[in-house]
This record gives sequence, structure tokens and C-alpha cells, in this order.
Amino acid sequence: MSYRGIRGFYLITKTIEEQLLEDANVNTVTTGDITKVDLSKQTIFPLSHIVINQSTIEEQVIRFNISVLSMDVVDMSKDEVTDIFRGNDNEQDILNTQLAVLNKLTQVLGRGTLYIDKYQLDGTVNCEPFYDRFENEMAGWAATFDVLIPNDITIC
Repeated sequence: MSYRGIRGFYLITKTIEEQLLEDANVNTVTTGDITKVDLSKQTIFPLSHIVINQSTIEEQVIRFNISVLSMDVVDMSKDEVTDIFRGNDNEQDILNTQLAVLNKLTQVLGRGTLYIDKYQLDGTVNCEPFYDRFENEMAGWAATFDVLIPNDITIC
């Protein structure tokens, strides 16, 4: 029995990947175990990473709890720090830009074209900033949210 035509894991990850890649502030989208992504390559940034935390099969829908991490490499300037609020790096620029990436994604899921296509955000989106989280000095946001898709499996 083949389940290729049925919405599910493949389609939710592919749909979110395609939406993220439409954003000018995303170069690469990955999924799965983030420790297996070669984060030492500078050319892959800005990067968004999709994690499916869990899936709940409900009567009419499948609920996916998803985290999307959007990040970029922090560039340190060799210039003397003159603005102690902003510092001598682009960390605030990264936080601003990558939050906008996640905001756009979740708005499209909440009321845009993906919502119309039955990939629907349910509830609120929680975003948490991170700094220097991985082997490179990176900054970004981790957004966690639920997406509902129709449960179109037949029992006949």
C-alpha cells in the first residue's frame, strides 16, 4: 500500500522548506538532527532548520508541533567599539532579520496562501532568541508552533 499521495510528514516539511527558501534572508533550509548539519560552512548562511517535535493524529487533522531555527553567523568588526548598545558586531541585525523570516513564515501559515492550502497554524507562536548556540558564533531565533493539516487517510 502506498501513502505518497496523502498529506503528511513529507509534505509538511517540503512545504515549509519551500516557503522559507522564498525569503531573501534564507540561503539554506535543513531538517532533522541539527548536529548533523555542517555548520562550519559559511556559504550556507543564513540558515533555517526544521525540527518536527511531535505529531498528534486527531480525528479530522494531523497536528504537527514544529520548531524552526533561523540563524546567521555573527560577524565581529575589528573597529573600536563606539556604540556600547549595539556593540561591534551584527548580532542585532541578525536577530531583527531572522525574526522577520519566522514572522513571515508563521503569517503565511496563519492566514496566507499556506492557510488556504490547508497548512494551518493553530495557536500562538513562541519565539526564543539564541546567541552563540553552536560551534560557530551564531545568533538567531527558535520558533515553536503547531500546524494542522487534513487527515485524509481513508479507512475503507
